[in-house]
Amino acid sequence: MATVIDGKAVAQTIRSEIADEVQLLSQKYGKVPGLAVVIVGNRKDSQSYVGMKRKACAELGIKSFDVDLPEQVSEAELIKQVHELNANPDVHGILVQLPLPKHINEEKVLTEISLEKDVDGFHPLNIGKLAMKGRDPLFLPCTPKACLELLHRSGVTIKGKNAVVVGRSNIVGLPASLLLVKADATVTIVHSHTSQPESIIREADILIAAAGQPKMIKGSWIKPGAAVIDVGTNAVDDPTRKSGYKLVGDVDFEEASKIAGWITPVPGGVGPMTVTMLLKNTLEGAKRYIEKNN
Repeated sequence: MATVIDGKAVAQTIRSEIADEVQLLSQKYGKVPGLAVVIVGNRKDSQSYVGMKRKACAELGIKSFDVDLPEQVSEAELIKQVHELNANPDVHGILVQLPLPKHINEEKVLTEISLEKDVDGFHPLNIGKLAMKGRDPLFLPCTPKACLELLHRSGVTIKGKNAVVVGRSNIVGLPASLLLVKADATVTIVHSHTSQPESIIREADILIAAAGQPKMIKGSWIKPGAAVIDVGTNAVDDPTRKSGYKLVGDVDFEEASKIAGWITPVPGGVGPMTVTMLLKNTLEGAKRYIEKNN
């Protein structure tokens, strides 16, 4: 049986490391990291995710700045709010919750976030530096950073290994593949136009699944002893539950856990780590800013 990577436990360890550093900053400079979360409209999934972030900030002593805007807010007004947060010296990280309503150009808004405060790591300059050899972005995108942190802390060797990333989104698949290249893996990206994906996935020593397809990857596709990081969070009907649904990953956990060497569960794997990496990025941004200006 595979070793189940407990994302909650790893996240807890990292959070206590962050809390200690926040306290040190506070004692030394009388300042704490500040994270601004901008949310537009009232999508249920966005609201709950943002609530989680705010709660986590409070627990670690990070100051939370909340900007809640109505669904019909204009693009210009949203950008004005971002500029105000850019100018606020107590805000070290700015996060605009995605997706934005259809009438707002996402790319335009994200590009307006100050590079020094782009804790989501989605600014084109941060992604560009991630793609270039010998350059380091100011921030790494949170979910890919979480995936690699889980591999490192589980003692999985990345250098020289075959890694396969399923999915090529700007948020997970693409930056995860770039991070794996930086860590000296040999990387293949599988996507919706890939022919015979299972034969490619079977060669993977490390598999990062981020396709958003419930249980798409079967146990028989997994190389024995592989490390499997499942980013998928898919709601599927389950009449036995009070909510009427349950969350499953992109990998068939029951089957894959009999073959893999390591595997993350859904929920409880990558999810808790993603918010933790956001907090770690906020701390890193705060340290850079406070140490430069004191």
